[in-house]
Amino acid sequence: MIGFIVAGLVIGALARLIKPGKQNLGLLATLILGLVGSVIGGLVANLMGTGDIFELNIVGFIVAVVAAVALIGVAEGLAGRHRSRSRSH
Repeated sequence: MIGFIVAGLVIGALARLIKPGKQNLGLLATLILGLVGSVIGGLVANLMGTGDIFELNIVGFIVAVVAAVALIGVAEGLAGRHRSRSRSH
């Protein structure tokens, strides 16, 4: 479990480094998005027959980072929409 959390942090941090621009996400959001990316990567690796869901291999790791980058983009979009909506009211 601790390894899974550390992997989530690493994947989330890598995703934030890869994604251009400044992200307004805290450590907890980075961890959660990294963990979700890890699960997605593990699931894809499992479906491809290259590993288990909770056992990241190279394919799962790459997919996890790509998924986390996409999730960060979605989170930023939702946060931006929420901020602009609260300013207009």
